[in-house]
Amino acid sequence: MTDASLPAARDTDVELLVIGAGTAGLVAAKTAARFGASTLLVEVHRMGGDCLWTGCVPSKSLIAAADTAARARDGERYGVHVDGVRIDFAAVMRHVHAAIHEIEPADSAETVEATGARVVMGRARFTGPRTAEVMPADGGDAITVRFRQAIIATGSAPDVPELPGIEGVAVLTSDDVWDLTEQPERLAVLGAGAIGSELSQAFARLGTRVTLVQRNARVLPKEDPDASALVVAAMQRDGIDVRVSTTVERVEAGADGRAGILHLSDGTAVPFDRLLVALGRTPRIAGLGLEAAGVRLDERGYVAVDSALRTSNRRIWSAGDVSGLPQFTHIAGVNGSLVATNAVLGLRRAVDADAVPRVTFTHPEVAAVGMSPADAAAAGCVVREVQHAHTDRAIAEGEMAGFTRLVVDAKGRVHGAVIVGPRAGESIGEAALAVRQGISTSAIASTTHPYPTYSDALWNAAIADVRVRLERGAVAGAIRMLARWRRFTTR
Repeated sequence: MTDASLPAARDTDVELLVIGAGTAGLVAAKTAARFGASTLLVEVHRMGGDCLWTGCVPSKSLIAAADTAARARDGERYGVHVDGVRIDFAAVMRHVHAAIHEIEPADSAETVEATGARVVMGRARFTGPRTAEVMPADGGDAITVRFRQAIIATGSAPDVPELPGIEGVAVLTSDDVWDLTEQPERLAVLGAGAIGSELSQAFARLGTRVTLVQRNARVLPKEDPDASALVVAAMQRDGIDVRVSTTVERVEAGADGRAGILHLSDGTAVPFDRLLVALGRTPRIAGLGLEAAGVRLDERGYVAVDSALRTSNRRIWSAGDVSGLPQFTHIAGVNGSLVATNAVLGLRRAVDADAVPRVTFTHPEVAAVGMSPADAAAAGCVVREVQHAHTDRAIAEGEMAGFTRLVVDAKGRVHGAVIVGPRAGESIGEAALAVRQGISTSAIASTTHPYPTYSDALWNAAIADVRVRLERGAVAGAIRMLARWRRFTTR
């Protein structure tokens, strides 16, 4: 079904209008259509959103290529000698785009329409509390849409700061870095959050000389300080010049409009061939007509929502980055399903903000969920830790720079976790389940885990907590009494 199936008068009534076909919008539209609701999905640019085109898929494809190069260079310590590692950057980018196009059909209009929803490529604008106008991208007549419910899922875009001289440089962001066809010899990166850190390390491992400039006191400032320190050490081994507590005073543009010089607050000047900015994101709300719809924004400029993702207009909801919640694809997907269920079925399911896992795909990876170890003591919890130097799989692979920490309450229930090491993102799911369901370390410890794996560390952290609790209090007394009784009865 295509937009040609819309009424000839170019107006339509729908139960649900979804604006934006990123992860949140796609999941919302499919969910609503499967519930039997008449659903119209409008997308202004391309189906799949940032995750497919500029985020998760291309970045992890680039990281995979970079990791292969790093392992080849490092093979000598395993007794494997690889001489003359050569990077074909154009081929690397072909790999990146091949991954995008392999996944693209799953997010296509045809896939969405197979669920019963309709898709229109075009720009949507609210004209009132229950109406919107859609301007088709093919130049056709405007479509007037009357909806019972609507979902705003337009996502976010990279934010480029106003720095002196920056207007003279063709700045790269996570939106367009994938258009590079030639590898920069020198890359300056502003911002050491997840995006800046991942891309800095990937380019460095591919052979680019990278300078990473971070205004905060450390890389990955939202993560565990020890995790941050391990990532910085790995970055420096990869040749990255890491500058923390440093800001850009001005940008001096080169003659070609791409290269230039960063003049930094530490008094140094850093020449670059390309400049990549990763200093946060801003919501995509321009031209949506939110005022006409009675949709308010929060103090940061995001669409204001309640715990059920409803906006100030009781018939309009929001999900994904534009709603101001944590900007992760998995959150967008979960909340897309939740908001469609609430809108179509009239439920009031609330967002779960306590068990939100996150992963930074540097090497080593940094994964976390729930309560931070730094907040454990104030909440009456303790931290159980296993260093990966004591994890057999890490020893076997020579990847011992990492750890697993569990935040546990007095009853042994898991409230948070931090994992640093290879494939940390694959292990954090078990901890997220434990946080979400209130699972105890006793349950984890009594569950057989495969060996040898990196998840041994999480298992052993749980075992360590169980042992401590078994050695204290009434339980310890009962165990001693039982042991004495057993010795007495078996004489």
